[in-house]
Amino acid sequence: MGGLKSICVYCSASVKVDDHYKTVAKNMGHRIADAGFRLVYGGARIGMMGAVSDGVMESNGSVLGVTTKYLGEHEGIHDGLKTLKVVDNMHARKHLMFEESDAFIVLPGGFGTLDEFFEVLTWKQIGLHAKPMVVLNYEKFWDPLKTVLDSLKDGGFISNKDTQLCHFVETVDEVIPTIQSTPIIKIDPAEKWGKNP
Repeated sequence: MGGLKSICVYCSASVKVDDHYKTVAKNMGHRIADAGFRLVYGGARIGMMGAVSDGVMESNGSVLGVTTKYLGEHEGIHDGLKTLKVVDNMHARKHLMFEESDAFIVLPGGFGTLDEFFEVLTWKQIGLHAKPMVVLNYEKFWDPLKTVLDSLKDGGFISNKDTQLCHFVETVDEVIPTIQSTPIIKIDPAEKWGKNP
C-alpha cells in the first residue's frame, strides 16, 4: 500500500436512488476495508453514503465521518461512527476530507459529488496534489461526464495530460487495484499556464 492509508469516497446521500446503487456502495466499502484502508466520507447515515460506511464497518474497517452542523441536522449523522468531525461549513468539510485522504473514489452521485470531484480534480491539475482519483462508471453512469471531459479536450480547454488525472473503471473490483497501481506524478504548474514549451 505504500503511503496510502485513507481513501475518500464521494457519492450520493439521496434516499431516492435505487437500492442497487446502495449495494454497489456497500460492496465498495467492503473492498476498502478488506484492503486495509480507512474510509473518509461525509458522515451521513442515508443513501449511498450510509451504505459505503456500513460496508466498511461490516468488514471491521475504520471510518472517519466529516460533516457540518447544518448537514447533521438535515442529512443525519451515522450513529455507528466511532470517529466523527463536525466543522463549521462546507468549505472546511471538503478541505478536511481532502487533508485526511490519500486517494479518492467517485461513485454515482449528484451536485455535491460533482462539486467535490471537480474541486479535487482542479487542485490536481494545478499541481496542489498528486493523489490517485478513480471514478466508478457503474452501468455507464458517468458516461456523460466522460463526454464533457472529451468536449473540453477537443476544444482546447484541457490537455491530453489533464484527461489522465483521473481514471474511469467499470467495476467495483477494479477500483482498489487501479488506485494502488496509479503512478504518483505531480503536475508542474508551469505546464498548466504554458510557461514551459
